[in-house]
Amino acid sequence: MTRTKASLVIVLAVIGAIGGFLVQLALGAFGFQKLLPEFTLAITLVLIAIVVVALAVPIRRATRGPVRRRVDPFYATRVVVLAKACAAAGALLSGAAAGLLVELLVRPVSASEALWRMLAMLVASVLVLIAGLIAETLCIVPPDDDEKPSNGAAA
Repeated sequence: MTRTKASLVIVLAVIGAIGGFLVQLALGAFGFQKLLPEFTLAITLVLIAIVVVALAVPIRRATRGPVRRRVDPFYATRVVVLAKACAAAGALLSGAAAGLLVELLVRPVSASEALWRMLAMLVASVLVLIAGLIAETLCIVPPDDDEKPSNGAAA
């Protein structure tokens, strides 16, 4: 499985930012209440970031520790897929939070509580993105000794 590319993260963040900004504008234009993320969303995102890294640590310990153990491939695959999903979702949510924040800042009147909520969402979603990328890095398994190319010397 390939690592998450920076281009994917940037594209998802831009899509999220444009989408968040336009949704806020559309909600205001149609007279609906604008989106205002709760602090519990930020807390939940931070907890998700912690769990993703905690799930990847045993794989790192098994492959890089002083005593190398066999890694369950199904567990490792699930953790890597979860890490990639967290990286993608974190990028999308970071962009959306940035879009919501920009829309809030260009309003003629804004509430300070809304500003703090959106900043909390932005920081928490960036943490999910970083945690996903860190968990991906922790799940890299070093190549086996059998797979190293020989120097031409007889074994």
